[in-house]
Amino acid sequence: MFTLLQKKRKPAAPAPPQKRVLDVDGRAMPLTVTKNPRATRLTLRIEPGGRGLKLTVPPGLKDREVNDFLDRHQGWLRVRLAKFSADNAIRPGGEILFRGIPHRIVHTGELRGLTQAIDSEVGHILSVGGLEEHMGRRIATFFKKEARKDLETYVAIHTKAIGKPAKSLTLKDTRSRWGSCSWEGNLSFSWRIVMAPPGVINYLAAHEVAHLKEMNHGPGFWSLCERLCPDMEEAKRWLKRHGSALHAIDFE
Repeated sequence: MFTLLQKKRKPAAPAPPQKRVLDVDGRAMPLTVTKNPRATRLTLRIEPGGRGLKLTVPPGLKDREVNDFLDRHQGWLRVRLAKFSADNAIRPGGEILFRGIPHRIVHTGELRGLTQAIDSEVGHILSVGGLEEHMGRRIATFFKKEARKDLETYVAIHTKAIGKPAKSLTLKDTRSRWGSCSWEGNLSFSWRIVMAPPGVINYLAAHEVAHLKEMNHGPGFWSLCERLCPDMEEAKRWLKRHGSALHAIDFE
């Protein structure tokens, strides 16, 4: 007797996300369409900062049904995107937050000039040298350096308080979260947090350091977090109100 053994078929790889552009009241919005075999309904989300849209599609749905869904939600999108400026580019004379304080952007025209925050007689200024088309990148580089300085200071304070060191600290430009802590003790932060007030930066550092002892969001974690940062609730409210606007700024 011979038995024919059939090879197990590998599950089909998920289809890659589709990139589209959706017109919302004359505003061209990047749209990422992802087909998810576990999804049971269409789900439309606005990316942090209002810089794009994400649509999750369940299996078996026709393109016509997807397009009808997007048409029906034009009003919903129009209302929610209204709070985001369609133009978030950095330019001379514009304003940008730095450690919670609005700074007027001044392009010096000096090719080798440093980027620096100045408290002058005419107010708070962010002085930027180099070519004008490189202003956004130069400001981003300056913000990354200052964010690292602030976060390393706060992390050192909080790790000493809990008696447990962090393994590393890295900076990223994440859209979905402000920070993270791995099981190995690696801390990661969005450098955009340097635009927030110092108390909010301190809260973010305390939040991730608290995860070194409590890798969850249970009562013990929040109790520790508040002990490290007594102004936790105020900082959380600030991020909820202003976080999307920080993500929306285009440094490119």
